[in-house]
Amino acid sequence: MRKQRNDHWSRREFLSAAALVGAGTLLGSPNVGVAAEPPPETTRIRLVATFPSICRAPQYLAEEFLLGEGFTGVQYFKRKDSEGGADRLLASGEADITMQFVGPSIIQVDAGDPLVFLAGNLVGCFELFGTERVRTIRDLKGKTVYADVPGSSARTFFVSMIAYVGLDPGKDINWFMTPGANRTKLLAEGKIDALMALPPLAQELRDKKIGHVVVNTMMDRPWSQYFCCLVTGNREFIRRHPVATKRAVRAILKATDVFAREPERMARFLVNKGYTERYDYALQALKEMPYKWREYDPEDTIRFHALRLHELGMIKSSPQKIIAQATDWRFLRELKKELKA
Repeated sequence: MRKQRNDHWSRREFLSAAALVGAGTLLGSPNVGVAAEPPPETTRIRLVATFPSICRAPQYLAEEFLLGEGFTGVQYFKRKDSEGGADRLLASGEADITMQFVGPSIIQVDAGDPLVFLAGNLVGCFELFGTERVRTIRDLKGKTVYADVPGSSARTFFVSMIAYVGLDPGKDINWFMTPGANRTKLLAEGKIDALMALPPLAQELRDKKIGHVVVNTMMDRPWSQYFCCLVTGNREFIRRHPVATKRAVRAILKATDVFAREPERMARFLVNKGYTERYDYALQALKEMPYKWREYDPEDTIRFHALRLHELGMIKSSPQKIIAQATDWRFLRELKKELKA
């Protein structure tokens, strides 16, 4: 359950940021919708905190907004990016809702797990770094590439990206799979040719001039045209607790708007909370990452990534089937009207 953290962001600091939301500067008049709704069916909510990447950081600030939505117990399960596992926690019912890269979630849905996509959030965060031997994605053929564990966000995205340009991830790539290896050092020494980086690792590599950016999914098409992370929930939780689900999604989207509007304050928040170490890297990442939950269509994102995974043989279901059985946009439609920019 939620614990007090006296050495982290003070209540006064949080309220200073949240005041923008309450005043309607960011979101119109969001408190009207909250007041008109019944209280959540449950006061406990469980999310997944992934580290050391900070691309899904809005859900950490969402803890404070969740308290304002009527939740009294907010719990985070901590998982490393390289381990994956957020979808398994959702599928088992151990976690209720979280922000997660869409690829592994689609694979879990295809396997029959009860996950439901609720809203889009972040557009792009992955960056492909390579040595001088790698100038394009196709240059990865025959090269040695660092790989996270199968099923992790970075690995799934990497495989999908490679297949998109016509390479066979199973035959054309030499995967370097050594748990705990220092991938930054390996790239600097030329022992691997490429790796996929999330913030703040991407900012560190650029700062130290280790390798160069081959693909930036925040800027480069087609990936920059789709969400990478969606707000995803457990089907049974959503069925039993629709009011709580809407309130939880609203809390995450409110937090997202604060991150987009106040990157300096939010970078300090992440450092003070212990989610990351370097303020400068965090600030750079937050200024670069496009949080566009209003502008993009999350269904397009599922269609795009499901098609890639289907072509690879990683899922059997068609994109249309995934959309039909694992999406619920009713909360997003309501919140788009309620939380106007």
